[in-house]
Amino acid sequence: MTFVEPRPPLPPFTLGTATQKVRLAEDAWNSKDPQRVSLAYTPDTRWRNRNEFFVGRKQVVEFLTAKWAKESDYRLIKELWAFAENRIAVRFAYEWHDHAGHWFRSYGNENWQFDGHGLMAVRHASINDLAIGDGDRKFHWPSGRRPDDHPGLSALGL
Repeated sequence: MTFVEPRPPLPPFTLGTATQKVRLAEDAWNSKDPQRVSLAYTPDTRWRNRNEFFVGRKQVVEFLTAKWAKESDYRLIKELWAFAENRIAVRFAYEWHDHAGHWFRSYGNENWQFDGHGLMAVRHASINDLAIGDGDRKFHWPSGRRPDDHPGLSALGL
């Protein structure tokens, strides 16, 4: 038997623990550290991201490495949509620009399923990209964790 390090909060989720889990995921993704992010997932995690399907942490790291090589000045906000037992539904938006300097806001929804150790076993993400002008940007904090006093998606009208 292999020991698995728990990743609290653990299911079954409450409003408080589901909200905390979403913020921890947002913080990890805003680090833009693929290895750090991958540790929140089971070794055999299954993902659908847009039209891509992959399995396992190694593929998660490869995907995120390529993603953040393309998406410069990435800033993400996640918001809890719903939860039950070991599942959480999230809506999110992130802003980024390509190497030519064109800005985008990507909107999406994720469905997450966790194992008993609090690791994400399944992630389904549907995402759409919207080209925006520099003046339309709303996510202006320094790279890294979103400050606690920065508005969330609902407060920003997103």
